[in-house]
Amino acid sequence: MSEKDVWGTGPTSKAAKTVVKPAIKETPKIVEQEPLYDLEGLMTDFPTAKELEKFVFDQTGIVLQLKGRSNKFKYQTAMDVLNGAKPDEALLGNENPYLDKNDLIPVDELKPLPPRPAEVSDQQCVASFISKTFQHPDPDFKAQGQKCEVVFRKYINGAITYEIIGPITTRAIGTRVNKFGKEVPEKYSWVDPRTGEQVIRTSTGMMTPIGTRLKAHMSKQKVNKSDYWATWIDREFILSDGGTLDNIWGN
Repeated sequence: MSEKDVWGTGPTSKAAKTVVKPAIKETPKIVEQEPLYDLEGLMTDFPTAKELEKFVFDQTGIVLQLKGRSNKFKYQTAMDVLNGAKPDEALLGNENPYLDKNDLIPVDELKPLPPRPAEVSDQQCVASFISKTFQHPDPDFKAQGQKCEVVFRKYINGAITYEIIGPITTRAIGTRVNKFGKEVPEKYSWVDPRTGEQVIRTSTGMMTPIGTRLKAHMSKQKVNKSDYWATWIDREFILSDGGTLDNIWGN
């Protein structure tokens, strides 16, 4: 035997045969995934609609209105939403379920404002001026030195109006002890100085009593050689062709 035969490289060596078996393809098993939430779990952990609403809100950010619904309906609805379903619009709420209305301090409604005076409702406004120098009409705020904002408007028919536009704020009324043992106001009322637009000089030139007082106050405010009333409020306009000459090129 030659040296090549010893190492299996000679002509008498037999090449090893490798048998390759075909791979067996396994059919994947379909595993049904159980839903994250089920009715039994929700009914056990959240026995009231309020608690159920809070849990749904915590998990999804969706506010549901479940109070007064049948148990089957409300738990089914909550489970569907928790598992990704979109709730019906009629079941959606807009108040945080953690909000306890008993802890809220009521606030009175704002007073309604009167409609605009008929004398100026269809007239063109030719000048407007806002003053923040008037003392607040509320006695307490007046004592604190607070001011209010007043808008003066002059119309093309010569009428002048005033309107207090604010500021609007609240005042605490009474006290009560809340569930945390702290004293809180019984309610808040609005300090609302708004007047709506009021005529203080008619188109015929007649001044109302408050108009006379407002004119006197604004006449004391000097600007150059004139005053605020003449310069900014009761401005003179030359009428031509039914328009004003503020625009020198005409209408």
